[in-house]
Amino acid sequence: MTAAAGEPDIAGAVWRALADNNRRTILRLVRDQPRSVGEITEHVAISQQAVSRHLRVLHGAGLVSSHREGTRHLFAVRADGLAQVRHYLDQFWPTQLAALKHAVETSTTKGKA
Repeated sequence: MTAAAGEPDIAGAVWRALADNNRRTILRLVRDQPRSVGEITEHVAISQQAVSRHLRVLHGAGLVSSHREGTRHLFAVRADGLAQVRHYLDQFWPTQLAALKHAVETSTTKGKA
């Protein structure tokens, strides 16, 4: 998942964005409905400027999108932005499922002996 020469490391940007608890909180807030910076600020213990800074990081990582509704600038989760994380984590499931299967089969065999 490394970037080719000259290309931005989008996957790295996603992991860096998700590493911050405030940004994960913001993602949860905009998961179900688009919200403005002011609305997000009402639910977190950081300033509006800090929320804006976190939203820029999330936007740069492809995790949120933004659009205008009249005078409001709204932010929402980009589910496809999280696809990179899911793809990476999904790579571990076949190994873990095989280990679980082996453990279950081993314990079942021992139980019958």
